[in-house]
Amino acid sequence: MPNPRRQFLAQMSLGFLGAAVSLKAEAKPQEPSQPPPGAPSAFGTGPAVGPEVSPATFAEAEKLARVEFTPAERTLAANSWRVDMAALLERRTGPRNVALEPALAPFSRYDSVLPGQHAAAQRDRFVRTNSDPGPLPSNDAGIAYAPVTRLSRWIEQRKLTSERLTHIYLNRIEQFDSKLRCVITLTRDLALAQAKKADAEIAAGKYRGPLHGIPWGSKDLLDTAGIATTYGAEPFRNRIPTKDANVVQRLHDAGAVLIAKLSLGALALNDIWFGGQTMNPWLLEEGASGSSAGPGAATAAGLVGFSIGSETGGSIVSPSMRCGVTGLRPTYGRVPRTGAMTLCWSLDKLGPMTRSVEDAILVLQAIAGPDPGDVSSVPSHLDFDSGASIKDLRVGYFPNWMKQAPATNVDRSALETVSKLGMRPVEVFLPDWPYGCLNLNLFAEGAASFEELTLSHRVDQLKMQTHDSWPNLFRQARFLSAVDFVQTDRFRRKVCQEMARIFSDVDLLLVPSLRDEMLTTSNNTGHPSLTLRAGFVEVSEARSDWAPDPQHPLPKFVPPRRVPHGVTLVGRLFDEGTLCRVGIALERAFAVAADHPPGF
Repeated sequence: MPNPRRQFLAQMSLGFLGAAVSLKAEAKPQEPSQPPPGAPSAFGTGPAVGPEVSPATFAEAEKLARVEFTPAERTLAANSWRVDMAALLERRTGPRNVALEPALAPFSRYDSVLPGQHAAAQRDRFVRTNSDPGPLPSNDAGIAYAPVTRLSRWIEQRKLTSERLTHIYLNRIEQFDSKLRCVITLTRDLALAQAKKADAEIAAGKYRGPLHGIPWGSKDLLDTAGIATTYGAEPFRNRIPTKDANVVQRLHDAGAVLIAKLSLGALALNDIWFGGQTMNPWLLEEGASGSSAGPGAATAAGLVGFSIGSETGGSIVSPSMRCGVTGLRPTYGRVPRTGAMTLCWSLDKLGPMTRSVEDAILVLQAIAGPDPGDVSSVPSHLDFDSGASIKDLRVGYFPNWMKQAPATNVDRSALETVSKLGMRPVEVFLPDWPYGCLNLNLFAEGAASFEELTLSHRVDQLKMQTHDSWPNLFRQARFLSAVDFVQTDRFRRKVCQEMARIFSDVDLLLVPSLRDEMLTTSNNTGHPSLTLRAGFVEVSEARSDWAPDPQHPLPKFVPPRRVPHGVTLVGRLFDEGTLCRVGIALERAFAVAADHPPGF
């Protein structure tokens, strides 16, 4: 913008200009005089606000930002900070404070699909398997562990009532939840009312589809009208919404039966909430992993027919892996997050956690589609045919990753199974870039989402106050640079371009589920993933999401314990149909999905 003072200075002698600059570096800015009519505004001409800062303040702050100024630069910045920058914080510091409502999303919108690309599926098609579910098991446990694909057929054929199935799950929750701590709120009355309604509708010939009458559990970050939604966090224990989240409403419309609000690590981090730690039903000495800990544990232990989890940076993949269930993380934007707790606007995703691959896409079909309340949700097509051929599909894999931890023999065997099923393994690679830097987005957006909680010190009520838990991370994130946030966002686009390059050569990827680079990368690029049990491994020590604490070592086991191990498929954007038909073929070949955790 034009600056009359700059024009004036340009006409002065160089000697006088040098003197003026020298004086300016030494003196603090003066209150500006009244400008002449028609003079445009200029930066740094407002009143000084905020506390005094000194060159020493900047010297210390430079250590946080990992930059280094010269003494003269530091002095100039300190002397002008109160007129140049401090007023930019007025929205928060006052006097004209502006509150930002929790549902208010950033103006900038993240789109998974790069310019010039289009979503993979161009039509709607949904063809589920039409196999006979077989006879109804003679015992309740056999019914409880059945996948939705079979439960739905028994209910449709009236061999099983929703009310009976609901009572089976209610009884199992009463029997086993004390071991797992996976239920925050039991919705018994609602569930029984919905089950009776489902049975009446089905008897009258009004069958709504494969989720009709199926009891399910919601990660407790989805709003439920008149029922507490706590985020697993102490400050929200008594929070009771007045409206259902969009996904909850869609499952109500599908005739599903909400039986429980399930645990999550507080504010969607790991597996510890105000009621304790949610445990892995396969290994009760370790946590279920998180943050979708409750959905993972409850689904694995046969306490619900299916569940809804969420993922920002591994919160569906990790508990699915550890608890031995199927987790489908949809393409970013496919499932609306209206009425869900926001951790990170540009990363949060909602998806099903089930006991079989086909169950997952049955649930996805019911909850997908845009909603005006989520500005990042988009129209999309779902093309799924359970009987379509997988022959000659190109499955990308990273050769070095398959040789290194966390890959196991189960992962390597899964890659061999790909070839046996007629698909073609293709070697792929990513540049050796610092993908972990993308987590700056997560920390910055998370700190923004819970700014009021942090600044009011209510975040201090959370059970976990370690260096790797939210209270500390939210406080630290205030010192992340806005410039670095923008540069990280630009880096994110560069990573998206690399993933687009990979998917121009392959149809999907097979990766070790907990490989950090792919967990971070695929969450930031928005690609869908499917995690499914592929076998079993033995562990000699309990596993944890938390940073090691020498004062509290994890339990060790002699002999080692047998636990499930899963692999992850990553698909093209909006191509969950291909992911799931490949997943169904692999699931049949692995033949390990029917095993249940002992003691449950």
